[in-house]
Amino acid sequence: MNSGQQLSGCLVCQRTSHETPLLTLTYQGGTFHICPQHLPILIHDPHQLIGKLPGAEKLSPADHKD
Repeated sequence: MNSGQQLSGCLVCQRTSHETPLLTLTYQGGTFHICPQHLPILIHDPHQLIGKLPGAEKLSPADHKD
């Protein structure tokens, strides 16, 4: 790894891209990562990201029309 590279992990489990695929999020001017296993948290239970993702308390869960 080059000294200019920085490993970033999943917001929830902290696994890096060396361990699992990561999706990159841009939010409130920052860049964050989440793994596919924890993407449902962002969609359905974003309140679980409070303290891990700035502004998560303002996010609403997906509105399901089943």
